[in-house]
Amino acid sequence: MDERVLCNLAAAGAAALMPEAARLRDAGHGRVVSYSRKVFIPLTRLCRDACGYCAFARAPRPGARAFLDPEEVIAIARAGREAGCHEALFTLGDKPELRYRVAREELAARGHASTIGYLAAMCERVLRETGLLPHVNPGVMTREDIECLRRVSASQGLMLESTAERLCARGGAHAGAPDKRPSVRLETLRLAGEARVPFTTGILVGIGETRRERIDALVAIRALNERYGHVQEVIVQNFRGKPGTRMSGAPDCPREEHLWTVAAARLILGPDMNIQAPPNLAGPDCADLIAAGVNDWGGVSPVTPDHVNPERPWPSLAALEELTASCGKVLVERLPSYPRYCVDAARWHDPALAVRVTRAADSEGYARADGWSPGLSVEPVLPRPGVTAAPPAPQLAAILEKAGAGEALAEHEIERLFRARGEEIDLVRAAADAARSSRVGDTVRYVVNRNINYTNICAYHCAFCAFSRGTRAGAPRGAPYDLPLEEIERRVEEAWRRGATEVCMQGGIHPSYTGETYLDILRAAKQAAPRIHVHAFTPLEVTHGAQTLGITVTGFLRELIGAGLGSLPGTAAEILDDEVRREICPDKVTADQWLSVMAAAHELGLRSTATIMFGHLEHPRHWARHLARVRSLQARTGGFTEFIPLTFVHMEAPLYRQGRARRGPTAREAVLMHAVSRLALNGAVANIQVSWVKMGAAGARLCLASGANDLGGTLMNESISRAAGTVHGQEFGPAAMDDLIRSASRVPAQRTTLYAAAPAEQVRAAYCAPPLEEALPHGARAAPRRGEPTARAC
Repeated sequence: MDERVLCNLAAAGAAALMPEAARLRDAGHGRVVSYSRKVFIPLTRLCRDACGYCAFARAPRPGARAFLDPEEVIAIARAGREAGCHEALFTLGDKPELRYRVAREELAARGHASTIGYLAAMCERVLRETGLLPHVNPGVMTREDIECLRRVSASQGLMLESTAERLCARGGAHAGAPDKRPSVRLETLRLAGEARVPFTTGILVGIGETRRERIDALVAIRALNERYGHVQEVIVQNFRGKPGTRMSGAPDCPREEHLWTVAAARLILGPDMNIQAPPNLAGPDCADLIAAGVNDWGGVSPVTPDHVNPERPWPSLAALEELTASCGKVLVERLPSYPRYCVDAARWHDPALAVRVTRAADSEGYARADGWSPGLSVEPVLPRPGVTAAPPAPQLAAILEKAGAGEALAEHEIERLFRARGEEIDLVRAAADAARSSRVGDTVRYVVNRNINYTNICAYHCAFCAFSRGTRAGAPRGAPYDLPLEEIERRVEEAWRRGATEVCMQGGIHPSYTGETYLDILRAAKQAAPRIHVHAFTPLEVTHGAQTLGITVTGFLRELIGAGLGSLPGTAAEILDDEVRREICPDKVTADQWLSVMAAAHELGLRSTATIMFGHLEHPRHWARHLARVRSLQARTGGFTEFIPLTFVHMEAPLYRQGRARRGPTAREAVLMHAVSRLALNGAVANIQVSWVKMGAAGARLCLASGANDLGGTLMNESISRAAGTVHGQEFGPAAMDDLIRSASRVPAQRTTLYAAAPAEQVRAAYCAPPLEEALPHGARAAPRRGEPTARAC
């Protein structure tokens, strides 16, 4: 901004600035207003500074300790954890050991040379013993201080307050406070940028500064953030006089000045900056702060008071949610690090902290607000929708109308649907359910089938896979196996006798498998049950088979069809974006190769499913790209029978154990994936399937009310998700399927793989199927494959 613009800004009234500030805020943050559920830990109230307005800092008192004991710190943190907090806010005076002997002595007795050292030790204990993420406000810091605390805190903070040097002179608010000199505080902000620390700062309004001096402070913050990108939020805090301070008689910051400063901060700092105003200091009627451009309420504690402003209690979370909704916004919980720093946690956090931040965040970097993960016995619960005073955003309404008409959505429109929160979730779900009803009616179908995973030995190294093993018997994640053809035949024959119309066959890419191996597997299955539909081999297996035989993919597909292949499973798609694939499956087929194999199969008359595996390290923009690519291919070939969202099951996945993945999608994300898939593929792919193995019965019921119309297969055996840690069983028989479907007020029906009605004799057999026979142990010696002269042991 040039000088003329800044002068005009200083001369304008708040009302003149607020509309544009609100527009910018909406451009950057939409309808979301965030907050952090925190617990406040006042490690010490001693401080070497003597600010004229501060009631937090106090001199040593006879018989009183200078610092909280470790047990007190942990007790406060545990209370916060029990109340659902994610953040442990450490607030303390600035370097009291430089002023007070009692502080030096107490630190020495605890084995620390400085307050920063003791703070770091307490942060480490809170992390280790409670899992809360520390945010630290220790005052002015050196480079070494910042780097020390970076190892044990998710974020740090220092209020700039003002760049007005004159406030440090006698009679000023910062007289007697050497650490409040603007140059000293700006240097701390600069060092934090160099150290890549998500950093909170802000200004204090009404302590004797002018509007132009506030502008100068905001411009200084902007310059540092433009250089380093580390300023995660700017707090615009209004001064309120406190009894017992030098400024107790000074007037409180006028509301007009507070609103003007919030709006000016938004205009100077831009749409993406997080601008906070503490709601307890603003009073109960603080909706005008949202109108002025605020997008965050800061930390709110359900456990501890605001020790800096004890006379101003925080509003309850229910009251804050109601206030936010009255402004047409939705309240969303965040972590102490703001979302953009959480989605790039490895860059902005120490490695150990990055793991914790990633696991505590959702796909957009906000806090995981539920304890559900795919595969756990916990039932998923959607966030309670707040009722906002504003109608649905016009953009969202237009996207839903377009999707309902069956038109293709642009990637940014699909991404907008994935970002639905609050009552928008219900709008998206309702639109998806209406599209489902219009397209396929109230019947929910499923296929009686059997999964046969013929080997878990794999030469590939997919980071999400807990199923694959190496070739050694002592492999760390369990015994490798390679089923003999006789065992495959036995399982297929048994499946047919138990009413199955399909066998689904997939496995690892065994280093000694060739295209002939896959043909032998097919022939064995068809020999065991000539009428059974064989749904087998992902694009990765097809590509591998073709390469080993030295023929084209199309040529190999023709051979597979000749040997009895009925359709292809759409797994190995994962995320159809090579940015993500480089991280989770770098040696697998690329997104284009997966699509190319499917296109070749469709051109030969083979149908296939399509899948997405989500909830690990990808984000909504990748989901949108994936759905757009699936729809684009379907428009060309029409070969996809259904789309299947597969939630990432994290418990045993290497990607999670290495600390690089989230804990699967949240309940909100999992349900939205089914709903948005219905809308994004409406008019293209008729069937949206929900996996009971991943979602459980309760999750499946939610998805059936959100656009899904298919429950997949009964499975009989399930190895891949079970290896990852899911508890939802290996078989969900027809009677259980029917009960689940009827509990969702839908009509159950058995189908074939290609969505014809299942043969009556197979339906009857499925309902009275005997128990499964015991399967051959995985460690058995394998029968010779075609082209192998002798048997092979795993």
